[in-house]
Amino acid sequence: MAQSIIFDMDGTLFQTDEILELSLDEAFSRLRSLNKWDKETPIDKYREIMGVPLPKVWETLLPNHSVEEREQTDTYFLKRLIENISSGKGALYPNVKEVFSYLKENNCSIYIASNGLTEYLKAIISYYLLDKWVTETFSIQQIKSLNKSDLVQSIIKKYGITNGAVVGDRLSDINAAKDNGLVSIGCNFDFAREDELSQADMVIDDLTELQTILPKLHK
Repeated sequence: MAQSIIFDMDGTLFQTDEILELSLDEAFSRLRSLNKWDKETPIDKYREIMGVPLPKVWETLLPNHSVEEREQTDTYFLKRLIENISSGKGALYPNVKEVFSYLKENNCSIYIASNGLTEYLKAIISYYLLDKWVTETFSIQQIKSLNKSDLVQSIIKKYGITNGAVVGDRLSDINAAKDNGLVSIGCNFDFAREDELSQADMVIDDLTELQTILPKLHK
């Protein structure tokens, strides 16, 4: 039976921290230059909430700023992220392309479901030429509720998926699998938390482990 694997992007396929700190620092440098911030860049705070949709990020990092200032910071941050990706400052996790090749050769369809914005995801897909393997990439922007489970449900409906897994590093990915009757595979990577991973059906430390896990999912 054909399988469908839905991957998260940040902290699962893409090593977000390679450009995250840089882009966030650039966004807060801009705020400092406008006299709208006088402290260090709150990178630790961001790491704690990594994976939530961006509007929630700015509510948390800039609680005393206006909605307009948050939106301007968001726009600038996204612009810096995309420019940093396009100039090669980011990186995929080890073995992403090898694993994608293996999956395609073994009759698996690959999708991406991410809390990242559409333009940001396009920049990653385009720079690393992931379209070669990925059927379609879905952004949380496409879902009114900003809920990962709803996003995964929309993929399942569009492609008639009956059998497969969601691969990701955070609880929203694990819940998206469970809420939609798919297998949840937790990635014990940079932003993963033990208490969240403990709720996954299985946990991997490297993407290559998918090559041994997937044949078992058939059974």
